[in-house]
Amino acid sequence: MTTVIVNLEDVFMSRMTSYQKKVTASTLLGFTLENMDAMFISFSLASIISTLHISNTQAGLLPSITSVGSLIGGILFGILADRFGRVRTLSWSIIIYAIGTTATGFTNSFFMLCLFRVVMGIGASGEYGIAITMLSEAFSRKVLGRMTSFASIAGQIGSIVASVLAAVIIPNLGWHALFFFGIIPVILAVLVRLGMKESAVFREQKYRRDKNQVKGNGWKKLFNTPATAFKTIRLIMMGTVQIAGYYGLMNWLPTIMQKRLNVGVASSSLWMISTIVGMSLGMFCFGMIQDRLGSRVAFSVWLLMSAVVVYLILFAQNQFEMIVAGMILGFFSDGMYGGFGVIISQLYDTDVRATANNTIMGISKGIGNFSSVLIGFLMDNFQLSSVMIFLSVIYLISFMTMYSIKQLHHDQKRSEIVDDGQSVPL
Repeated sequence: MTTVIVNLEDVFMSRMTSYQKKVTASTLLGFTLENMDAMFISFSLASIISTLHISNTQAGLLPSITSVGSLIGGILFGILADRFGRVRTLSWSIIIYAIGTTATGFTNSFFMLCLFRVVMGIGASGEYGIAITMLSEAFSRKVLGRMTSFASIAGQIGSIVASVLAAVIIPNLGWHALFFFGIIPVILAVLVRLGMKESAVFREQKYRRDKNQVKGNGWKKLFNTPATAFKTIRLIMMGTVQIAGYYGLMNWLPTIMQKRLNVGVASSSLWMISTIVGMSLGMFCFGMIQDRLGSRVAFSVWLLMSAVVVYLILFAQNQFEMIVAGMILGFFSDGMYGGFGVIISQLYDTDVRATANNTIMGISKGIGNFSSVLIGFLMDNFQLSSVMIFLSVIYLISFMTMYSIKQLHHDQKRSEIVDDGQSVPL
């Protein structure tokens, strides 16, 4: 058997296998389109408040209600992906979140907006966990941190696309028209279904399971012993903080900037783009450090810095200062997002890997998304500083939680199987 070692050069050069290329392309495009759809609500929030005459707290519920769908979809799609295959289940999830986003453009009812956000959440929660699982089964641990970071960066490109579309469409056609672009991911679903096969590691695991007639009980394996349950709960806590910080900031900061600096949608979109650039740089650097120094070092630096830099928003007095503050805040607050897929894939076996990724991040989104409601409440009743104190405290809690997971104190060794079925030793 020929040994295949995947290094950084392989990520960009022709030595990637056909399967690795397809997984990479579908993941990058999928994250781009999914995040584009997800961010439409953030850039539309001020317009929705004005059109439907709702409060900040109600508006915060729109992105947060997605968490209900994330919770359902995260668990459901994880189990389905481990049982029936990553490719087929991924296609289903893409179609569902595209339908939920597009349908949003056809309603003026607050109730229906909430309903369609739930549908979008169900589909989107499947995208993350399944795609990250496919990456983990295609690439060596030596480069997995960078690969998941690149996928997360692609998601930020989707945010930039959303901001540009919002700046052009909302002032001219209104917020409804923006959501019609949500149908685009359906094309991706068709391409994924036609052009990809299941990974060798999944096919091998499925063969053993079918041969031994093992019934699917992946979800239970996340909590089957006290130690495993405690590990899962702590990862959910960390993921919840990440989601709370990210969506809390991304959903409300455009509105904060519009009101505080008295600027329009186009100007706030420019600020968002700068923040997203900072996020992308943070993701790239985080992935490099995670691969070279380990997850504990990378998460320690980013979590502690996030707890500090959130206060920069309070000192920004003009648009330029807000742009600089946004870039620094984005670098740390969202730079570690891709790292969660690495540690979850690292800490759980193949037969429950998609279930673990989807369940942990699905529950995290289910809880963390409600930060938008809490931030809306804090903005209605207290000063902006209360929001930053809240975010700073939860980042510190996440740091302490991360440090208590002993498995992250050293790199876990495992084998990867690439498309040709060969084992890739680390």
